[in-house]
Amino acid sequence: MNSLLKFITCGSVDDGKSTLIGHMLYDAKLLFADQEKALELDSRMGSRGGAIDYSLLLDGLMAEREQGITIDVAYRYFTTEKRSFIVADTPGHEEYTRNMAVGASFADLAVILVDATHGVLVQTRRHTRICSMMGIEHFVFAVNKMDLIQYDEQRFEKISREIRRMVREYDYKTLCILPVSATEGDNITQKSERMPWYHGDSLLSYLEQIDVSADAATDGFAMPVQRVCRPDRTFRGFQGQIESGSVKTGDEITALPSGEKAVVSRIIDAGREVSASGAGHAVTICLDREVDVSRGCVLARDAGVTVGNLFTARLLWMDDSHLVAGRSYDLKLGTKLIPVVVMAIHCKIDVNTGEEIPADTTYKNEIVDCDISVSDRIVYDCFRHNKALGSLILIDRVTNMTSACGVITRVIDRPDHLTWQELDVTREFRARQKAQTPVTVWMTGLSGSGKSTVANELEKRLVSLGKHTMLLDGDNVRMGLNKNLGFHEADRIENIRRIAEVAKLMNDAGLITITAFISPYTSDRRNARQIIGSDSFLEVYVSTPLEECERRDIKGLYKKARRGEVSHFTGISSPYEAPRAPEVTIDTSTMSLTECVDAIMEVLEARIAAEG
Repeated sequence: MNSLLKFITCGSVDDGKSTLIGHMLYDAKLLFADQEKALELDSRMGSRGGAIDYSLLLDGLMAEREQGITIDVAYRYFTTEKRSFIVADTPGHEEYTRNMAVGASFADLAVILVDATHGVLVQTRRHTRICSMMGIEHFVFAVNKMDLIQYDEQRFEKISREIRRMVREYDYKTLCILPVSATEGDNITQKSERMPWYHGDSLLSYLEQIDVSADAATDGFAMPVQRVCRPDRTFRGFQGQIESGSVKTGDEITALPSGEKAVVSRIIDAGREVSASGAGHAVTICLDREVDVSRGCVLARDAGVTVGNLFTARLLWMDDSHLVAGRSYDLKLGTKLIPVVVMAIHCKIDVNTGEEIPADTTYKNEIVDCDISVSDRIVYDCFRHNKALGSLILIDRVTNMTSACGVITRVIDRPDHLTWQELDVTREFRARQKAQTPVTVWMTGLSGSGKSTVANELEKRLVSLGKHTMLLDGDNVRMGLNKNLGFHEADRIENIRRIAEVAKLMNDAGLITITAFISPYTSDRRNARQIIGSDSFLEVYVSTPLEECERRDIKGLYKKARRGEVSHFTGISSPYEAPRAPEVTIDTSTMSLTECVDAIMEVLEARIAAEG
C-alpha cells in the first residue's frame, strides 16, 4: 500500500510520545548518518546515563530538552517500503493543548500514549475528545512503559478495558490497543519477545497496513475560492482546492452565496488544461459567463451545503481571556474571513464523562457548545458532512491571536423570507432635510467621570446651533429598553450591542446621537463602531482618573463597591479598558465643562456640516 498516512502522537505529559517516534525512526533505519551520529552525541549529555535518548530526535527546542517535555508540534516525514508518513508529535502539557489541537486538525489517525504505571488520565481523555472533535476516526492507544510494570498482562488488560469504556461515546472506525516500551523498543517496529501473550502487530506494521482512504469520500463538488485570477482582460479564473467531489468541463455549477449558475468552460490543474479534476487538487476553474465570485465564495454542485449566518459550533477555547456571550471575533472558515458574534453559550463538555454542564463563561482548554451569528451570509456545512466547510477558527480582533478552533454541529434555520426593507425616505434624504450629517458621539469613561454632564451640555450646544439630536443616557436606557439586563459581563456586552443598534437607527433618522455609557470593554466599543459605521462614529474618552471619580462618588456606588455591596462595579471589581486611539480625549478634573464641549465640537463640526 503505497499511500500517505498523516498521524498524530498525543497523550499526557511524559507518556513517551517523542521517545516512541524517535525509537521507531532509529530502529527502522530511517535516519541519515549525521542525524544518527548527532543523536548518539547528544544522548551522552542527556538524562539516560549515556544511553540513547530517542526523544531528542523530535524535541528540538532548548526549553524542550531542558524540561524533558514537548512544547511545540514537531513534524517528521519518513517513508518505508510500504508507505509514506507524516507524523505530528504534539505536547502533552495542558498549557500547550492548543498546539496539540493544531496537530490533530491535519491528521487521519491518532496514536494516543497511555502510561502503563498511571493508566488513563484526564489529559488522555481531553486529547481523545479533541481528536474526535477534529474528525479523527482511527485510533491507536499505545500503552507505554510496559518495562516498568514487568510486562504485566493483567495490568495491560485492565487499562485496555478502561480505554474501551472511554471511547464508547465516540464515532470511530478503527481501534487498536497495543502494549509497547518506547525506551526499550518493544512492539515499536518488531514484535517483542518479552510479551508472548500479545498476538497483534507491532506499531509500525499496523500503521503500514491501516486503510484510511474511505474517510475522504464526500458527495457533491465544493471548492472554496481562494483567489480570482485576472492576468489580463481575456482571462478570468477562480482558484482554490477542491475539497469534495469532482468537476468536469460542461458541468453546471452554482456560485455561493449569490446563487448564480454558470457552466465550467475550462479547468487548469498543475499548469495543464484538463477535462476533469477531483478532491485534493488545486485548480483554476473558468466559467462560460461573468458571475459574482470573490475570495471566500464557494463553487458547488450537489454538495448540500448551507447558505446562512447562524449555526451552533463546538469549540476548544484556547485563549487566556475567557469567553462570554456577546463577544465579537473574526471567523475563518474555508477561505472566508468575516466578523461574528458569539450569541449564546449552551454548555461546557466535561472532558471525563462527556456530560453537558450549563455555563455562561468558558476558560482556556475547555470545550463548549455555543451559537455563532455571522455578520453576513456565508457558505458552511456540518462538520460530519464536510470537514472543509464545517471546521473553523475564531480570531481575537484586538490581539489577532487564535482564540478557538472548532466544528459546526448544527445548522440553525432562519426564515429565508426576511429581507431588509428598502425605504423611499432614506437616511440621506432625512439628513438633507435636517441640513446635517448624522453622527454618533460615543462617550465612554468611569462612573462619575462626567459623561452625562458633558453629554447634556453638548446636546444643548448642538440644539442652539439648530441641529437635531437625541441623547441616550446609560441610566435612562437601563430603566426602559434594557431593564432586563444586569451588570454581569454578558449583560454589559448585550447592553452596549443594543445601544449601538438604537444609535444606528437614530442616525438613519438623520439625527446626531449622543451616548453616555461606561462601555468598559474595547471589543464592545469596536463592535459598536462596526454596527454604527466607522464614518458615523466619534469616540470620546472621558479620562477623569479613578481617584477623582471616587472622590465625587455622586451616587455613593464606589463606597458600596468597596464594602462589597455592589458586585461587578467598573474600576473596583470589574475592569475598565481605556480606549487606545479615541477621536477626542477630555478630563473633567482638569478641564472646565465649556472646554470639554469645545474640544468635542472642534472635531464634530467638520462631520456634521451639511453636504453641498
